[in-house]
Amino acid sequence: MSSIQQMFSLEGKTALVTGGTRGLGQAMALAMAEAGADVLLVQVVRVLTKEQRDESNQGTRKEIESLGRKAQIYTADLSSQASIKELVPKVLADGHQIDILLNCGGIQRRHAPHQFPDDDWSEVLQTNLTTVFTLCRDVGAHMLSRDKDHHGKRGSIINVASLQSFQGGINIPAYASSKGGVAQLTKALSNQWASEGISVNAIAPGYINTEMNTALINDPNRAKSILERIPAGRWGSPDDFKGSVVYLASRASLYVSGEVLTVDGGWMGR
Repeated sequence: MSSIQQMFSLEGKTALVTGGTRGLGQAMALAMAEAGADVLLVQVVRVLTKEQRDESNQGTRKEIESLGRKAQIYTADLSSQASIKELVPKVLADGHQIDILLNCGGIQRRHAPHQFPDDDWSEVLQTNLTTVFTLCRDVGAHMLSRDKDHHGKRGSIINVASLQSFQGGINIPAYASSKGGVAQLTKALSNQWASEGISVNAIAPGYINTEMNTALINDPNRAKSILERIPAGRWGSPDDFKGSVVYLASRASLYVSGEVLTVDGGWMGR
C-alpha cells in the first residue's frame, strides 16, 4: 500500500453510524467499510412501541460483512433523549472502541411556519440536533479517555449538516434551525477538541435524490427550479458522498477541523 493509500485507509478503525440504513448514510457506511473500517449501525426503533421503523440495515450489515469487515446493529430511538443516552455506554460495555462517529440520522417535517405543530418542532430538534450533541459528547468523552496515536489523533467526528445550515428553506423552519445548529455545534466542538486530536467536521449535502427529498422531486415546478440552479446539471446521488466521508474520517484530513464541506454540485457557489 502506497503512502497516499495509507493516508486514506481506515484499517483497524471502528465507526459508529446513525442513519446508515439507506440513502446517504448507507453509502457512507459502505464507503468506510470499503476503506477498511468495521461498522456499528444504529437501527432506529420507537421506544414506546418497540416497532422498527426501518429493517433495511440488515441488508447494510450483510453488505459490510461481504467486504470482509465486521458489522453489528444497535437499536435506539433518535427522537428520545433517554434512549440516546443509553447508546454509547452499551457500545463501550460490549468492548468496542469508537474511532469514527458519523451522525447521519435525521428527519424532515414540512408545514407552513404559522401552522407548525409543537410536537413536530420538538421531534425534529431532538432528532437532528440534540441527539447529535449527545452522541458527540459521549463519543468525544470516550475518545478523550484514550491516548493519541503516533499521528497525534484520537478520532474523527463527522456530522451531516445541510444547505439549510446556510439557507432558510421553505416550510421547514424546524429542519433549518436544527441544521444551522449542527453547523455551529461542529465548529464549537472543533474549537475545543482539535488540539486534543479529535477532528470535528460536517458534510452539507445539496439536493440529493433520496427519500428525504421525495416531496420536492414530485413537485414538477420545484424540481425544475432546483435543477436549473445546480451547476452540475443533476441531482446528487448517495455515492457522491463516499469520497468525502472517507477523507474526513481518515488521516488524509489530519489538519482539517471545524469545516462544513458542501457536496452540492456547485449550488452554494451559484
